[in-house]
Amino acid sequence: MPPAKKRARKYDPLRTRGAVLTQLGAVREAVEGLDPGQLALPTRREGMTMRELAERVAAAVVAVRQAAERPAQFQQTLPLAEWPLRKAAAFTPVPLDLAAAEADLRALLGDHAGSPLVDTGAGVLPLNEYLVTLAVELVLAADDLSGAVPGLKVPLDRHALAAATRLLADALALKAPGGSTEVRVPPYAVVQCVEGLKHTRGTPPNVVETGPLTWVRLATGRLTWEDAVARAEVSASGERADLSGLLPLRG
Repeated sequence: MPPAKKRARKYDPLRTRGAVLTQLGAVREAVEGLDPGQLALPTRREGMTMRELAERVAAAVVAVRQAAERPAQFQQTLPLAEWPLRKAAAFTPVPLDLAAAEADLRALLGDHAGSPLVDTGAGVLPLNEYLVTLAVELVLAADDLSGAVPGLKVPLDRHALAAATRLLADALALKAPGGSTEVRVPPYAVVQCVEGLKHTRGTPPNVVETGPLTWVRLATGRLTWEDAVARAEVSASGERADLSGLLPLRG
């Protein structure tokens, strides 16, 4: 018999919406507190200043409205875990006005209590699943902002970080299917991946464990596997526990 198809992870719609709005509000407040000199500082994203990063956040939020305005009914939907593995759709440049973008997103979500299919530019997703991808963008933005300005610490919403962690972990399992390696990102995600002998009980022969924010950085290229291991930010045991050839999943 063929192996049973793994059930796709579900995300609570209300919790996801609340997390996205909370994380967006934290990013907006941080950006509003920056002076012109700070906005000109470089970020972890190569060639991108703080201002350009903030403009990208505004564009990512506005993209939700744009997607909702081009509904994609009766089209095959993209498995959510595949989204991080696809080439990112280019965001349409917008003015740096995160307050207006946040207000528009709140209004949009108020108008769409359900989850219509929308064309994201990288595939068709239900609106509520598209918001999970926005959570990834916002968590990355908060972390990138915190790393660029001395003393700045943008709060990370727990549910936004959980959504980002789980989506990127599921993407790894999709990219490298198998059961020989267990990747643990407590307290949010555990996935099995990499071809090889699958363990069924007891301690797996190959185990990778790291924290949520470290995992998000690894999966998106903010941190290299070698640096994470050297700093003891990730533990890896077993001959199939080296994930350097699989990361990053998305830039």
